[in-house]
Amino acid sequence: MLGEFELIQRYFMPLQEAHATAGIALENGDDAALLVPQAGQQLVVSVDTSVSNVHFPHDAPAHAIGHRALAVALSDLAAMGATSRWCLMAMTLDKRIFSGRATAEQWLSGYAEGFHALCQQHATALVGGDVTSGALTIGITVMGEVPTGQALTRAGAKIGDVIAVTGTLGGAAGGLALWRQGERELSHPLLARYLLPQPRLAAGVALRGVATAALDISDGLLADLAHLRKASNVGCALEADALPLAVGLQETLGHDGAIKAALSGGDDYELLVTLTPKNLAIAQQRLANLGLSLTAIGHCTETLGVTGVAVSDYEGWQHFSGEAP
Repeated sequence: MLGEFELIQRYFMPLQEAHATAGIALENGDDAALLVPQAGQQLVVSVDTSVSNVHFPHDAPAHAIGHRALAVALSDLAAMGATSRWCLMAMTLDKRIFSGRATAEQWLSGYAEGFHALCQQHATALVGGDVTSGALTIGITVMGEVPTGQALTRAGAKIGDVIAVTGTLGGAAGGLALWRQGERELSHPLLARYLLPQPRLAAGVALRGVATAALDISDGLLADLAHLRKASNVGCALEADALPLAVGLQETLGHDGAIKAALSGGDDYELLVTLTPKNLAIAQQRLANLGLSLTAIGHCTETLGVTGVAVSDYEGWQHFSGEAP
């Protein structure tokens, strides 16, 4: 296997597209990067860690692991209405993952392919990081920009606001169930939702000025809605029949299983937003122009808590309080 510095040089330093290098005063290769945000923009920073057999199967395709590690971090920028600019990657590599399935260089090549492809898609430059040896773990720090005062946050929802979600729900949980059953074809739409999630960056930008609050759905709709409710000090009434279920989810999990996946499955990385009723149609049209749906699933209430579903029946994922997904 290549040494640390040779590995970085071969797989993680070469790709610097012209559109992604703007704002980089000093590139990879020094002790730190020097970055220059644009005037009139606030810097948006988030970090996300992906751990083998907790966030993804250890034997998932390497390119999917690379894509997924970056995608779930970029989703946090999407939730803030930010555009992505730069990222850092701290990777801990476990030599055992290469035993009997691929050489180190084959795995790294696949990983880098998936990672860099998503960087290109969202004009994001990899500006530094670190590589160590140990249990396979990937930490991604993403940095983006949002016009001053226009960031979406969790704290703006008001009583009477509509609660809505982008895209469809439950697909990732359905994909995980299929993976456990032996499905390995990434062209399957549910498995793709699990291993190749798509960060809704364009949607987040489109929702600036019309959404009153937002966050991404990573731990399950109800778990993440609880964060929004707490930050905004509102309750909510949900309509279970309005949940936009992923295509094929009911056929895979059954009706009750599909509803549970949509409410608490997690890993969907769609956006959960609140809007005034008069802005709902405006937001839906903006997202329709991006080829994405926005579905109303309830509204904010004065009475704290959740009505419309039995919350105790649907618990989202929390670290340290259950089995790994």
